Amino acid sequence: MIEAYFERIEKMIQDFPYVWSYTLSKKVYNAKQGFIRGVIQFEDDARLEFVEIKDTDVVEKIKYRYQYMNKDHVMIFRYDNAPHHSHLQTFPHHKHVDEDHVKESQEPTLDEVLLGIAQKIRLQKQK
Repeated sequence: MIEAYFERIEKMIQDFPYVWSYTLSKKVYNAKQGFIRGVIQFEDDARLEFVEIKDTDVVEKIKYRYQYMNKDHVMIFRYDNAPHHSHLQTFPHHKHVDEDHVKESQEPTLDEVLLGIAQKIRLQKQK
């Protein structure tokens, strides 16, 4: 089951527009639990680094981080569920909108993160 989850993630990345290259590393703990780490390089030299620890019996991820950076490796945004920012209503889920600001966020899927990135890339291309 976890391997099927990992296959869906890789297929999603392969089918996503604007991806120039990607690397994935996976660790299967058992049939239902595992760890996946990836780096996705986009055609504009921006990149998404992500980590998920997942149990397929549970909707929410055990742990996640999706960090999107520009070509100079400056963070554009990061979603994670690190247990800080307990003042937020969506704790532990939150989004760093820059180095100094955090806002409430629900747990995103990789697909949702990629769609947000696609919108940013499309807007850049229109300029």
